Amino acid sequence: MSAVADVVAGACLLAGAFLCLTAGLGLLRFPDVLSRMHAGTKPQVLGVLLVMVGGGIRLQGWSATSMLLLVALFQLLTAPVSAHMISRVAHRRRHVRRDLLLIDELGADAAPRGPAGDGPADA
Repeated sequence: MSAVADVVAGACLLAGAFLCLTAGLGLLRFPDVLSRMHAGTKPQVLGVLLVMVGGGIRLQGWSATSMLLLVALFQLLTAPVSAHMISRVAHRRRHVRRDLLLIDELGADAAPRGPAGDGPADA
């Protein structure tokens, strides 16, 4: 039973490390902020979760497993929120390549605001 757990834990650790590596390569290779943000969050979160599962299987202790669960939960809660905030800031500051967007759903939301911040600048 221990040998099977070690093989499963090793497979999870290797798969997680590979996904984290692909996230890092995506950050270097992709052309714009939105693509890089996507590459930095999607495979990285799954990679960290696989590493946590592999560590939890291998360590087999309640204290270590509970700590790994907390780390995984924190990762699941913070990565999507940070990616969303990064994409909104990039869009508002015009760091997004508009030629790569098929649909610009934030186009009306990102319009310049007036001095009070409550309406368009030309109103």
